[in-house]
Order: sequence, then structure tokens, then C-alpha cells
Amino acid sequence: MRAVTVTTHISAPCEEIFDFVGDLSRRPAFADHYFKEYRLARANPVGRGAAARFLLDAPIFSERADLAITEYDRPRRIVEEGRIGLRGRSRLVAVYDFTVESDGSTRIDLTTHSEPQTTVDRLRQSGAQRWLRRQTETALDRLRRIFEEPAGQELERVSLAGYDAASAPRFGAHVPGAGPAASRGSAPSETTASGG
Repeated sequence: MRAVTVTTHISAPCEEIFDFVGDLSRRPAFADHYFKEYRLARANPVGRGAAARFLLDAPIFSERADLAITEYDRPRRIVEEGRIGLRGRSRLVAVYDFTVESDGSTRIDLTTHSEPQTTVDRLRQSGAQRWLRRQTETALDRLRRIFEEPAGQELERVSLAGYDAASAPRFGAHVPGAGPAASRGSAPSETTASGG
């Protein structure tokens, strides 16, 4: 499939938009209309190495896909690479370019494309270019509305299945009573952890 590029302008600081897009746990807030069954693949959802899996919900053929951030050049560019289709044979690439405009707004160019590896994959993706353009335009419009027209409600966010930051000292702050000492019977005096 040829590359599809869509553009939008958002009246918000470039760094804020970059940080929001670079946090894969926040992706459903603007892309859940075509990313279904979205879940994180790694504990850290931000920056290089962050990864996610999802179902690309196309009208004729839905495709399983995964992506990982391979380039994280704050605040200019995010490159996501992954696999799509049967057995992940086809390569998938999404590139977000962020540019500060003269009026202080941020221009975002999103370029997506896939490289089908077999004839079957090429046939399955043959009509996807127009559909993908519409979906990415909608996603960038939803992203613009998040910053320019905040609804005052909590935005959708996903977490790693089975991961609890409050009880995982390897990835978060240690919480008294959450480690091996708690199983030996020592009771913590006070726990002030917040879930998330």
C-alpha cells in the first residue's frame, strides 16, 4: 500500500502534543474508532521501545497488528514500526512529524504505510488506502479536539494487563506491605499509593 499522509494544525504547545502522542497508553483517546482490542505490550508505554497490539478494524478484512516506537526525537518526530496481517508478515510504519508554526500552533503530519509481503496480503490491503486516509484524518481531528476543546472528563487510557504500579517495585515506587515482607506477617503502618 502506498504511503498515506494527513495533516492537522493544533493550537497547543508542540511538547504537550508530542508527549501525549508518544504515550501509547493514551492512543485509544483519539484512535479507538479503528484500533479495537487495543492493549499495551510492554510496561513502559512512553518513548522508544514502548509497544502495543490491536485489531485494525477495517470494513472488509480486519487485521491484527502490533507496533513499537523505534524513534522518539522530542519534540520533532515519532516513528512507529510493526507488523500487520496473517502471522505478521507485512511491515507497518507510522511517522508523526511535529512542526511549530509561526502563529504558535503545531502542525502534525502523520504518514502511514504498509509493505504487503504476499499476493494475498496485497489483495487484502488493496482497497485500504482510502479507508486508512479517512481513519487517520478522523484520529488527528479527535487529537485536535482533545487540546482545543477539552471536555473536562477523563480521557480513555489503557494499562498493561495484570500490571499494578502500586505493587511493582521494579517499575514503580516501592509500596510498604506489597513485597515479600508482607507475606512474612509484618504489617505496614500506612500505605499512600494511588492506582493508575
